Amino acid sequence: MLLQLPSSLWRRLLAVAAAVLLATAAQAAPEAQFQGALAQFLKAQAGDAAAIERAAQAFEALLRTEPANPVLMAYAGAATAMRATTTILPWKKIGYAEDGMARLDQALNLLTPEHNAVVQNNTAGVLEVRFTAANTFLAVPGFMSRSARGAKLLGEVLSSPLLAQSPLGFQGAVWLRAARLAEDEKRTDDARRYLKQVIERHAPQADAARARLRVLAS
Repeated sequence: MLLQLPSSLWRRLLAVAAAVLLATAAQAAPEAQFQGALAQFLKAQAGDAAAIERAAQAFEALLRTEPANPVLMAYAGAATAMRATTTILPWKKIGYAEDGMARLDQALNLLTPEHNAVVQNNTAGVLEVRFTAANTFLAVPGFMSRSARGAKLLGEVLSSPLLAQSPLGFQGAVWLRAARLAEDEKRTDDARRYLKQVIERHAPQADAARARLRVLAS
């Protein structure tokens, strides 16, 4: 009978069960579906207003299948916050922004050491969640008092040893955002350093970094 198993075998069974539970908790959404949703999100982020609703709906659908996935939660939150730009009604703007940030807070709270591993997009879950939250917190109006936390989260991503293991496109996005923040804070030398890092590493954002360096030099 199972109850009569030796204690050493019990320990092994428990270890296997724990590993299975952890793997399940960190289960990723199908990458093809994730990339489709991400493509809409990036279009929205680049200024395509029509893509905002598509991104929000796509990530909501993915989140329903993987409700414990913090990366999906973060993107769903960020897309919800972007909905604030689609209405002229002040109470709707605030509602979308607050709902989105609440989702991002939830995503950050879901993070555990297991999310140091890749979750989606070939990127450590902890980095993708923190960077997505940082971008949103730094973008919302100042009266929402999120900029300090956004800057802190961005700093955590920049200082993480996991950043060097992430895709070059993700690294470039982080350095470019750090350069923009440094510019906003009048830290021009830091801005130049981040922009040069984008260029020297031949990140996909290299042309944007060169253009920004020319502006700083003028």
